[in-house]
Amino acid sequence: MVSLKFFEEKDFPGVNYTLDETQMGYTSTAEFALKRIFERNTGLEFPVSIFYDEKPSGFFTLDFGADRFDLTDNPNSVLLRSLSVNPGLQEKGIGKSAMLQIDGLIRGNFKSCNEIVLAVNQNNISAYELYLTVGYQYEGKTKIGRNGPQYIMYKKI
Repeated sequence: MVSLKFFEEKDFPGVNYTLDETQMGYTSTAEFALKRIFERNTGLEFPVSIFYDEKPSGFFTLDFGADRFDLTDNPNSVLLRSLSVNPGLQEKGIGKSAMLQIDGLIRGNFKSCNEIVLAVNQNNISAYELYLTVGYQYEGKTKIGRNGPQYIMYKKI
C-alpha cells in the first residue's frame, strides 16, 4: 500500500537512496532537494515522503515558489519536483499510486491551489507516459532543462 506524508527527519534513511546516472539526469536525490530547501529557506517548499508498506520509499517536493512561473502564469499553482522512487522498489506501481494521491494531498492542505505543473525531460519517456496516464496534459510547451529539452505538463485539480 502506498501513502504520502509530509517529510519528517525520521524518514531520511528510507529516502536517502542512490539513483543511477540516467535517473540523476532527470531528477534530484532527496538529500539534494532537502539541502536546496534548507538553503532557500522560503517556507514555500514542502518535501513529501512516499511510503510503501509503511516504509519511506520515495520522495518529491511541492514548490509554491517563483520557479513555478517558468512553467505557468497561474498564481494558484504548485510545481512538482524531485520525484523519485527507491530504485530497488521501482516497477511496483509506487510512482503511479503516489501520483494519483498527490491531488488529494494538495486539496487537503493547500485549499487555493488548483493546478499542478511539472517539467519532464523529453528522453524520460516512461515518466512522460506515467504523467499522461494519471491525468497530466501536454499542450506543446517546452523549456530547456539542465539535461536538454523538457515537456511542460499540468493537471487541473
